Amino acid sequence: MELLKERIRKDGVIKEGNVLKVDNFLNHQMDVELFNEIGKEFKRRFADVKVDRILTIEASGIGIAAITAQYFHVPVVFAKKSQSINLDGTMLSAQIESFTHKRRYEVIVASRFLNPGENVLIIDDFLANGCAALGLCEIVEAAHANVAGIGIVIEKGFQHGGKLLRDKGLRVESLAIVDGMDAATQTVQFRE
Repeated sequence: MELLKERIRKDGVIKEGNVLKVDNFLNHQMDVELFNEIGKEFKRRFADVKVDRILTIEASGIGIAAITAQYFHVPVVFAKKSQSINLDGTMLSAQIESFTHKRRYEVIVASRFLNPGENVLIIDDFLANGCAALGLCEIVEAAHANVAGIGIVIEKGFQHGGKLLRDKGLRVESLAIVDGMDAATQTVQFRE
């Protein structure tokens, strides 16, 4: 998706340790017009798939998933990173490790929001090592639902997450795949 790649080149900041900071348009401050184009592109890429529900993880995936869901006319469910008094009933959970935050989380979804036999499209902002996506797949499988696909805004192609997911037979559609980054020159190389 050229619009996204241009925005990453223009406004992304590369930090040491293979960190691509896109917080001024993707995951802190949100450019809703860009999200709208991202939602359209996910709909185009998954047009051949029946989607009953979209699943993401808090917090950065929520805005993208919500706008994408408008094009599929389905609800969004997000996995929570902490238990709260508002959660009740049976919970589905998975352990994930965040590349950016360098910590492990138990993510949870109330089972009543994922039904057996449903086709669930997973949407997230980044794919690095694949831990978040694998955890969400684990939750979908525990609900006896089907992973319809995984939509990623930015994949770090030089890390193993995308290959890991694809090797498991999962359909992964990434809108921008970064093959290399240089913090010194602030340049990004994309897979074509």
